[in-house]
Amino acid sequence: MILWQLFLSYLKIGFFGFGGGYAMLSLIQNEVVVQHAWMTNAQFADIVAVSQITPGPIAINSATYVGYTVGMQLGHPVYGMLGSVIATLAVCLPSLTLMILVARFFMRLKNNRLVEGAMRGMRPVVIGMIAAAALLLIFPRSDAPGDRNFIDGWSWMLFGAVLVGSWRKVNPILLICLSAAAGIVIYGLF
Repeated sequence: MILWQLFLSYLKIGFFGFGGGYAMLSLIQNEVVVQHAWMTNAQFADIVAVSQITPGPIAINSATYVGYTVGMQLGHPVYGMLGSVIATLAVCLPSLTLMILVARFFMRLKNNRLVEGAMRGMRPVVIGMIAAAALLLIFPRSDAPGDRNFIDGWSWMLFGAVLVGSWRKVNPILLICLSAAAGIVIYGLF
């Protein structure tokens, strides 16, 4: 039953996740933390962090990790692997189907005023969904015990340092590595 719910949740995320991985994060968080309570906000934030630093699209990476976590709740590593496969396929299935259909007709419709208007109308929504994902990670909506805000003073300092580094065009890989090292020092020692 839980694997079927996982499939349906990620199929829904795949169908309505306009704007790519970051825009999908608020949908994913709503499904896995709020609707089904498969994990806490802190666990979800960890999955987002791991998904961010591993190669590949963040939505697919997070689907794989969430699927594994949810599957493991059934008590055997085989279910974890099955959950990973189910969530990953479910999130990819709508995009794959849509891209096959769109690729066929897009060249004929790309200059259509209605299609152009729809695309322009979705841009602000995508930005809003990305902002919502960031805010949901900072200010969790759940009142579950132990599901508290994972942002502390050190996190804000790391955020500020990475923001300045990004603004000054420091290599993102270097920023990720330095942030990981800072996290080991800060959270390993204090």
